[in-house]
Amino acid sequence: MMKKDIGILLIFVVLCTALALMNPRFLSATNLQNTARLIGMFGIFSIGVGFVIVTGGIDLSSGSLFSFLGVLLCVGLVDFRLPWPLVVAAVLVLGGLLGLFHGLVVTRLGVQPFIITLCGLLWYRGLANFLADDSTKGFGHCQDFQTLAALATGNVLGIPIPFVLLCVIGAMAWVVLHRSVYGRYLLAVGQNEEAARFSGVNTKRVITSAYVISGGLGAVSAIFFAFYANAVQPSSHGSFYELFGIAAAVLGGCSLRGGEGSVVGILIGTALLQVLKNLVNLLGIRSSLDFAVMGTVIFIGVVTDEMLKRRKNKRAQSKRQMQEDRARQTENVRPMESL
Repeated sequence: MMKKDIGILLIFVVLCTALALMNPRFLSATNLQNTARLIGMFGIFSIGVGFVIVTGGIDLSSGSLFSFLGVLLCVGLVDFRLPWPLVVAAVLVLGGLLGLFHGLVVTRLGVQPFIITLCGLLWYRGLANFLADDSTKGFGHCQDFQTLAALATGNVLGIPIPFVLLCVIGAMAWVVLHRSVYGRYLLAVGQNEEAARFSGVNTKRVITSAYVISGGLGAVSAIFFAFYANAVQPSSHGSFYELFGIAAAVLGGCSLRGGEGSVVGILIGTALLQVLKNLVNLLGIRSSLDFAVMGTVIFIGVVTDEMLKRRKNKRAQSKRQMQEDRARQTENVRPMESL
């Protein structure tokens, strides 16, 4: 666990303690289960967003992707009455393919990640509205709905299924990012893409794969969100959810410059954001403040990252200056000894 992870974990514990003292309902079984469920659904795609940020990119398309894939899920299950394993598999594959498309545009055409994912945000929202004919798509006539809805609303030994899946995916992502050669490549590309390329790293493939992971994990979350909401309203479903993913990653220690990030930090950041949302609800504060909270979190994360970078550069500069001074002193002493 990195130092940043310990710091944000302490903030999370303090916030939970304060919230429990202010409102005992926070510790109720129903509230804890619902909070854990939301942490699971938001945390899964936040890991993918974090991988993209580690490479120095950004993914703004997640929220619209949830709407588009959610509508496709409804169309496949309700309108065409296709077998649910086929529809779910198609949604997962499509999510990965859309991520692949983003990655190829970034690496092969040299388009900035901000631009292509912003286009994705607009494309997928527009396609969702078109496919749904600007109306809400539900699962009312789906014979397998109860089975599928259990994915989002069911529990395993009292623990929400999305949270259990988040723990599994989080453990795998931790191994990939922190204990594998591929993870070192991701961090190296984010720190200095040109240096990584000269070192023999296939930077284009590494960056593209990060977007594939983001799209694939986004598809997993899209399925959960669709069944959790019981329906998909294409114009608002998943709206601004991409900001939750970015905020969780930044809060968890991912630098928007790339080259730095922690899976544990992303998970704690996701949990902290959901607890903050829970705080707003339990205290009776208007939910519109959620966006103000996200903006504040991103702002604090960016400012803190800038301050830490400046402090690190200042320390490195002073250390280098001390080494140069010692070298000069040594050079001055040698002629005197020869005399």
